[in-house]
Amino acid sequence: MNESQFPHRSNHHHPYPYNSKSRSGRTNLASCVVATVFLLALAAAAVAVYFFLFKPKSPVIAVNAVQFPTFSVSNGTVNFEFFQYVTVTNPNRDEFSHYDSSLQLVYSGEPVGIVFIPAGRIVGGGRQKMSAKFDLQKYPLPQPQKAAIGGSDDGATVGGVVPGETMEIETRMKLVGRVRVLKVFMHGVESRVKCGVSIEVTRGTVLGFRC
Repeated sequence: MNESQFPHRSNHHHPYPYNSKSRSGRTNLASCVVATVFLLALAAAAVAVYFFLFKPKSPVIAVNAVQFPTFSVSNGTVNFEFFQYVTVTNPNRDEFSHYDSSLQLVYSGEPVGIVFIPAGRIVGGGRQKMSAKFDLQKYPLPQPQKAAIGGSDDGATVGGVVPGETMEIETRMKLVGRVRVLKVFMHGVESRVKCGVSIEVTRGTVLGFRC
């Protein structure tokens, strides 16, 4: 039989029928990886921009006044009741929560005592007036110096203090707290203010203060 009588059949199938599916799977996987990396980079950039533009700031403390409702000198010691009034401003967009805050008094470089300020919250961009009270009892005052060695002190004294003599105390206020960022993260902040208060001793009059 002549071979020409049998028609030749051509096989159009690829010798590797699953190759196209494999390539398609790898392409999809690569696309997913690229998309994931892009989203992560976008999220990181958004957080970085937020912290750069809206970086949490420490609250601002402004001392408005200091007062001594009671002040007395007796036997070389001083007794007084002290108030410090401040306004605290929260410059952040988010809420500021303060805790572990305090007011300390210092005299002649030595700490006299400390009082703690109750915890609280200040809304974003808000202001809050605060006050701190301090009671000091029987704190020794330095004795007045003589006009000259071997001389006499002609000035009348009140409780061992020369009239018109002044004393200066230092107040140190500290606010410690946290600011909420992106409604999720918490960022710790801290503010401090230090003031020197000058007092006329015999009358307990505040001559002035500087912060």
